[in-house]
Amino acid sequence: MNESPLRERLIDVGVEMVTAEGTGALGLREIARRAGVSHGAPRRYFPTHQALLSAIARRGFADLGARFAAAAGGGEATPRERIRALGTAYVGYALDQRGMFELMFRHDLLDSTGQEGADGPRLRETTLPLFALLAGLVSRCGAADPEVTAAALWANLHGVAQLWGSGSLPLVLGEGTDAAAYVDRLVGAALDAHLPAGPA
Repeated sequence: MNESPLRERLIDVGVEMVTAEGTGALGLREIARRAGVSHGAPRRYFPTHQALLSAIARRGFADLGARFAAAAGGGEATPRERIRALGTAYVGYALDQRGMFELMFRHDLLDSTGQEGADGPRLRETTLPLFALLAGLVSRCGAADPEVTAAALWANLHGVAQLWGSGSLPLVLGEGTDAAAYVDRLVGAALDAHLPAGPA
């Protein structure tokens, strides 16, 4: 194995682990063991455990970006319709990939202090294009302060994702609620709360 395939294998194993077992499973030694290498091998590519976790989280942001691209879809949709599709994709990703979603938004990874270098841009910088897409669409809806409005909307959607995933929203909305239907309604309510009224 040369360096590049081994580096990718370590990330692949980490993605498999966080998807199946959650963030608590992501010990450096366990990732190395499942990748079939010595416990010291990851250090050749990732100087710290945090650097490896950041690389795994980048895969999550790439997947989320692909979902956004698919959801944003055709050019005939209005900016508001596109935001609704993105919001639904965001919450859907959080519910489908709970372990990865948790990892992606860990503060210590997003802060990425001292992580610039060969492994690419800091993790938080990989999130900026996704936020810029949302802010651009919010601006086209006529919001007076698009970045602040986009941030508030994102916070609302993130809260929906976290509270639904933890079971808190299903609890208050009633047993047996249909997740897809309620998520769609909650995303719509978030848009109504943050975006100007109108046809946009």
